Amino acid sequence: MTSGVDKDLDKIQTALALAGKAVSVFTPGKIAAERKAGGDPVTEADIVIDNILKQALLAPDDGWLSEETVDDLSRLDKRRVWIVDSIDGTREFVEGIPEWCISIGLVVDGRPKAGGIYNPQANQLFLGALEVGTFLNGRNVRVSDKASLEKAKILASRSELRKGLWKPFETAPFEIIPMGSVAYKLACVSAGLADGTISLAPKNEWDVAAGIALVLAAGGQVDIKDDSGRLFNRRDTLMAGLTAGAKPLCVHIRKMMHA
Repeated sequence: MTSGVDKDLDKIQTALALAGKAVSVFTPGKIAAERKAGGDPVTEADIVIDNILKQALLAPDDGWLSEETVDDLSRLDKRRVWIVDSIDGTREFVEGIPEWCISIGLVVDGRPKAGGIYNPQANQLFLGALEVGTFLNGRNVRVSDKASLEKAKILASRSELRKGLWKPFETAPFEIIPMGSVAYKLACVSAGLADGTISLAPKNEWDVAAGIALVLAAGGQVDIKDDSGRLFNRRDTLMAGLTAGAKPLCVHIRKMMHA
């Protein structure tokens, strides 16, 4: 008998496959972008994929939260809520940098339970749930066992680096690796492709729900700044920055941030 979590992961994988097929008609680096009210870029691909994901994932009793969909606050009364970003890292998508992804998170009773992140340009499919672990292209993966900051590989937001937010850490003992999409950064951490990531600027739930589920399923820890017990599916979707990696590494990062 197929379990509930298997059905959810199958649904996520199917939705990501459909979205991947749809996005394949667009060429990264050669797609026009418009500016949304807040100044963030949006492309035709964002809208097309958002519609595909909604059709593939949403059941009558589920809630829905997406960057590209007008928010329906009836989600606040739902136990199961899909939290998605049709393209996380749209700037990278527009510039042709292979650090963007399609992100699907499933939240149950406010807690990330399952996630899928697909980077078509890098041919990487990350899939996971708390009950079964995390997988990269079908192979079971875990977070890095790096327990100290010394020579750790820490993923940092390209935009945060450009804004100078990382200047206080330029002499830190770890290697700072620039990368786009926060969802993709979390996915890479979940698979042990990097030791950890730190997001200094606020994020929305759709940016991180799937990635947090993957990190937790892979045995890692995620600390949300000022609110580590935070539940998802809130009316206000904006949240403070976060840290992700192996539990001992997160402890060292937290101490460094508060030193």
